[in-house]
Amino acid sequence: MRQMSVERILQIGHPLLRVRAEAVSDDEIPEMQSFIDDLIETMRAAHGAGLAATQVGVAKRICVIEVAENPRYPYKPTIPLTVLINPEIEVLTDERFSNYEGCLSVPNLRGIVRRPTKIRVSALDRDGKPFEQVVEGLSAGTFQHEVDHLDGTLFVDLVEDSRTLCTWETFEEFHRAEFIERVKELEES
Repeated sequence: MRQMSVERILQIGHPLLRVRAEAVSDDEIPEMQSFIDDLIETMRAAHGAGLAATQVGVAKRICVIEVAENPRYPYKPTIPLTVLINPEIEVLTDERFSNYEGCLSVPNLRGIVRRPTKIRVSALDRDGKPFEQVVEGLSAGTFQHEVDHLDGTLFVDLVEDSRTLCTWETFEEFHRAEFIERVKELEES
């Protein structure tokens, strides 16, 4: 049995983070299985809510998402392990929310990004079977963030007001409580 490995996560400024990833062909899916395992292992080791292939230097349209008792994001709703191959997002509402986002490729920085509150995600799962799910609330932001990576976009590109940028420490001290209240309202609506 092959042992999974934790990959190096590329940091902001690395050119591969700005590349639009290539679609995965049906023929490639079987050979991508060990890479998908490594992507999951890397996301979990870094306590991420998601990780895109481009973040570890592979320009293929694959991302993984999982939120379960994550110490970095204790306020995020649970998302079971989800593998998306060639994902597409359809926005289902004009309603937006202000999401304080962070990123494993942009360490120790957070900022507010306005995200649609309801989306439909269409993709292939890790076995190449069609996957479709409507995602709402804070979880919708997680899915959008990961798919953005596959288009070469980082959350800092989408921050409308640079004055919302802060370190994790200052987020915890000055902004976390208010953000959690907004998240509760969002999830209850």
